[in-house]
Amino acid sequence: METIVEYAQGLVYSLLCLMPSTYQKASLNALFGLFLEAQGYPLPQHTQVKSASSLSRFLNHYNWSTRSVIRTTRQMVLQQVTAHPPHPSTPLRVLIDLTTLEKCGKFLQLSTPTNDPKAPDPWVRILNGKRGLHLVVLYLVVGEWRVPWSFRVWRGKGYPSPVQLACKLLATVPTQLSQGRVVIVQADTEFGTVEFLTAVRKQSWRAVVGMRCNRKMQDGRHLKQLYRHANRGQQVYLAGDTQPLTVSWFWLKRAEGKRELRFVVSTHPYSGIYLVRLGRKRSCIEGFFKTSKHRFGLHRFGQTTKLGVYRWLILSLIAYLLAHWIDQWSLPPVLDWKAASDLALTVLFPSVLWLQLLRFIRVNADIAAQFDFEIILKPLPILAYRECCKI
Repeated sequence: METIVEYAQGLVYSLLCLMPSTYQKASLNALFGLFLEAQGYPLPQHTQVKSASSLSRFLNHYNWSTRSVIRTTRQMVLQQVTAHPPHPSTPLRVLIDLTTLEKCGKFLQLSTPTNDPKAPDPWVRILNGKRGLHLVVLYLVVGEWRVPWSFRVWRGKGYPSPVQLACKLLATVPTQLSQGRVVIVQADTEFGTVEFLTAVRKQSWRAVVGMRCNRKMQDGRHLKQLYRHANRGQQVYLAGDTQPLTVSWFWLKRAEGKRELRFVVSTHPYSGIYLVRLGRKRSCIEGFFKTSKHRFGLHRFGQTTKLGVYRWLILSLIAYLLAHWIDQWSLPPVLDWKAASDLALTVLFPSVLWLQLLRFIRVNADIAAQFDFEIILKPLPILAYRECCKI
């Protein structure tokens, strides 16, 4: 059975084989090197391996198949999880949430719509007071594995709503992971609609969704009225829904010592205490958003074409996945995204580190000359190289 690192190496090799030329393979290596620096600023002009213009052409103009990259990554994920499966009793948790990649530039090809009917469909919108690219993300958690599986871009009024996009994302959950396991779909209050709950029930899955405190029940009361007048874990009927839901609530700590009463409902009759535990576990997708943005630069795209932005998002998420795999491979796990990314860069992309080292030596050769040294690099003879490898 292959190890985790062998699957990661196989994924990198497969992605490189999808590139039609050696120049594009070098650009892909350079981009992964940028993402795996895990500093949160993987800007093309910061690369030490390729020029910023070549990376821009690679993302925006070069003809390589983005769908093949997605398909290959998903196949390798399924193979890896199947080879290292969690215990059969471990549920598959499907987390869905909306995140905003804030932008303040013009982004003419992605900005707000104009009166020109021929103008392209905008991606950069204003939602909840935030201007940027709004993504509905589906995130899978099974055992120790974390997989950003899919996402959809919310395009504003006149296009599918975030709830409708979430319902479409549910259909992309692979049967290889859901078959034979309990599937728990967790989402925030924005997805606490009858439409979303119905879509989860059609899949015979269990929904654990946050709910607003002013949500009406069939008897005309609001959920907030259950606090201090009912027991956690009882079943209620929401207005517009014919199926019973189990409800519970808890106090969430906010800034400055304040607390906020939160409600959570489930289509499965969990106990009130266990339902609160499940509701709190939804926060792991918030941790994923922070890591993908502030470590792997998910929101740092500067491309002006939709294709370039889409490719940037895909490669950033793959870099996150590779770092996660290497973290699981290391014993014990390093539990540090920067350390895991450095290890992934060393194990999976040694050529990038080598080119960076060569550039560093070339740029700083004058420092060695000040101390009467000369740095000379020459290839080792084949026999000597083999002896070094044996050692």
